[in-house]
Amino acid sequence: MNDERPTLDRIMQVASGGWALAILAAATHNSVFTHVEAGADTVEALAKSAGISARGASTLLDGLVGLEFLTLSGGRYRNAPDAAEFLVEGKPSYFGGFPKVQLAEFPDLVALPEVARTGRPATTDTTDVPESPFWEELVPAIAVLSVPVAMAAAERLQLADAGPISIFDVGGGSGIYSALWLGINPKARSTQFDWANVNRIAKDFVGRRGVGDRFRTVDGDFHKADFGTAEHDVAVYSHIAHQESPSENIATFRRIKNALKPGGTFVISDFVVDDDRSGPPFSLIFRSVMLLRTKEGQTWRRADYEEWLREAGFRKVSIEPTGTPATLVYAS
Repeated sequence: MNDERPTLDRIMQVASGGWALAILAAATHNSVFTHVEAGADTVEALAKSAGISARGASTLLDGLVGLEFLTLSGGRYRNAPDAAEFLVEGKPSYFGGFPKVQLAEFPDLVALPEVARTGRPATTDTTDVPESPFWEELVPAIAVLSVPVAMAAAERLQLADAGPISIFDVGGGSGIYSALWLGINPKARSTQFDWANVNRIAKDFVGRRGVGDRFRTVDGDFHKADFGTAEHDVAVYSHIAHQESPSENIATFRRIKNALKPGGTFVISDFVVDDDRSGPPFSLIFRSVMLLRTKEGQTWRRADYEEWLREAGFRKVSIEPTGTPATLVYAS
C-alpha cells in the first residue's frame, strides 16, 4: 500500500506551464540562445547584445536556468545541449520558431472550456481556408520535427537505393520529406500538392538544399483534386489525417491509392493513439488542439487507420513507432 499523500506538484507544473512557454518564446524572440552561444554569457553582455533591458535580460536568464535551458557557473551562462542544438539561429535543426507560434496562439486556449461544451471550434477551421497565413507561420516552425521521422521512413523503404522513383507529398508543407528524400536519392523526383502560399515556402526550402531541380509543386485544395492514375512510387500524408474527418481521410486515401503505381507504398505520419486510448500521452493531449481548431479532427486510433486504408483498397498495413511523438503507417 502506498502511504504517500498526494501533492500539488503535478498540478502546479501544468497550471504554470504558460509561464514556461512565455519565457521560452521571449528568449527566442530576443535571440537569447544565439547571443549566449556567441559569448554573451553575463547579464550585462546579453542585455547589450540583444538590445534589451538589464532587468529583462536578468529575468529571462533566471527563467531559462529554472527551465534548465541554460546552466550557470561562476556567474556565466551556457546553453544546455538541447538549447544549443535546437534554439540557436542559423543551425539546420533550429526549432525556435515553434515557441513563438505557440505563444501567439496561447490566448485562443481560453476558449477550450466553451468549445468542450459545444464540440465545435470557436474560430474558423483553418484547414478549410485557402491561403491561410496560419500555415505560413506554422509550416517553417515545425519542419525540423519531421526530420527523424522522414529519415526513419527512408531507411525502412530503402529509398537511397530505389533508383528513379516518383514521390508524391499531399499537404507537404515545408517540403521537408522531399528535401530529405531527394537528398539521399539523386535519381528521385518529387511532387508536392498544397496551398500556393505553402508551396512557395516549400520551393525555397527544397531549393536551398540543392535539390529544387527535381521538385515541383501543384497548388490547390487536395480535397477536390484529381491526383492522377498510377503515376507515383511513394506517397506521403504527414500530419494531415488528424485534422480531417473519417470520411475525408477515406476519400483522400482512395485517390492516393489510385495515384500510386502497382506495388507503390503510402506513408502516413501522425500522432496515433492506442486502440483503447490509453496512450501515448502526447497524442492524447494533442487532441485538444484539434477540438479547438477543426470541425471533426482528432488524434485517431491505430484501428481507424487500418480500417480506412483497407476500405480505400490497400491490402497490407504496418504501423510502427519512431521514438518520437509521431507514428508511421505504411500501406501498399
